[in-house]
This record gives sequence, C-alpha cells and structure tokens, in this order.
Amino acid sequence: WLFANTPRGARASAITYSIIETAKENGLNPFQYLSYLFEKLPNLNPKDSNALDQLLPWSDSLPPVCRVNK
Repeated sequence: WLFANTPRGARASAITYSIIETAKENGLNPFQYLSYLFEKLPNLNPKDSNALDQLLPWSDSLPPVCRVNK
C-alpha cells in the first residue's frame, strides 16, 4: 500500500488488483497472464477492433501457458 497515499496511486492499485483478480476468476495464472499482456500490448494494432478482445481474461485465444493446470 506504499503508493496508495495519492488518488493516482490508489487508482493504479485498483486497476492492477482488478486485472489480477479477474484473471484468477477466469482460471488464469496471474503472473503468466500479465507477462503475456506485457509482451503483446506494445505490438497491438490499434486499428484492429478485435485485437484487444483476444487479450481479455475470458478469451479462448489465450495461450495454454496462461491457464492454471488443475
């Protein structure tokens, strides 16, 4: 909670925790999912309307490495 002493820090923390918890709820390994996002997002084509949809936690197009093996 070190950086949550400002509104911007609290907002950043809320976004980060939301992504992580949504990944968990969708059966993803949060570390692997975030690594995948950080790899793919910089190269995302902004003109492709479906590109971002493919990176959402509930997308079937995510690689198996992002999924939790049960």
